[in-house]
Amino acid sequence: MLKAGIIGCGKIAELRHGPEYTENPDSQIVGYYDKDVARAQTMVALFGGRVYDSVEQMLADQEIDVVSICVANHAHAQVSIDALYAGKHVLCEKPMATTLAECQAMVDAAQANRRRLMLGHNQRFAAAHVMARLMIQDGLIGRPLSFHTTFGHPGPEGWTGLANSWFFSKQQAAFGVLADLGIHKTDLMHYLLGEPIVRVTGLLATLDKHYPDGKPIDVDDNAICLFQTRSGALGTLTTSWTYYAGENNSTRIYGTTGQLRLYDDPNYALIYEPAQGKVQRHALDEMTSNKKQTAGQRTNTGVIDAFVKGVISGKPTVIDGEEGLKAMKVIFAALESIETGRSIQVEQT
Repeated sequence: MLKAGIIGCGKIAELRHGPEYTENPDSQIVGYYDKDVARAQTMVALFGGRVYDSVEQMLADQEIDVVSICVANHAHAQVSIDALYAGKHVLCEKPMATTLAECQAMVDAAQANRRRLMLGHNQRFAAAHVMARLMIQDGLIGRPLSFHTTFGHPGPEGWTGLANSWFFSKQQAAFGVLADLGIHKTDLMHYLLGEPIVRVTGLLATLDKHYPDGKPIDVDDNAICLFQTRSGALGTLTTSWTYYAGENNSTRIYGTTGQLRLYDDPNYALIYEPAQGKVQRHALDEMTSNKKQTAGQRTNTGVIDAFVKGVISGKPTVIDGEEGLKAMKVIFAALESIETGRSIQVEQT
């Protein structure tokens, strides 16, 4: 039985990490830390355990085997590295960290301490994505040529319940929607296509989001990227916090002999359209959404289950630190593209 600690007790901890540890038969939550003690106490009331007085106190507790890092982006690297050096296995929320050097330092810390570092990229566990990856590997759409992937919703204020959420703060979040939602889809394309993105051109803007006093938020609320994979496939990423009429979390992949449509139909999670032959429609599951979870609809993302299994078995997960680093390299390249006005080559292993 793995004993877990949760650092940071916001909505992601309350609606995902807490329930998923509790539901996993091989894990038990020991306790929580949050600078807002009331939030940690709420987690105790919901899932049991205790409140720690500090991160250091939690990491010094030899009873704890694993920790979830659910703090603001700017603190991901330091807290994760401290936890790894304290001998804990780490599940860190995305985006991984705020600089490429920090991301690499996290990977290095996991390797140095022989501990698991996993990132919370839940899209790899969605049923249609798992099935699509296998179909692509089996050659059902031929050679992938192009793709477009979209992730947009009304914004983190709906998820957090805060009109001036830390997601809007450059100091705390470091990034805007590109790294909040775009990192999910960047990592997803690596997973689906089985190869990394090696060239990127980016464009971002703050189009509509404002603080309660009317000032524009510090970070981008819309971003678009052009991608090229190692084999030459071309694609687009569109991500937004201003899809006020409803969420779009869809992907299409076009190959030489067919195409895949993922989560772009209200009834079918995966639609396979061959160039010749009968269209196949698979209902499968519904994509995990913030709106459903804040409305009290429980969904298991599969992240905690994969993390627990990986720690117990000692085998790699599908989104260990090295994989998370690949996606972050693309995000940092996109930001460089935006700053320089040119396409950026991404060095990938």
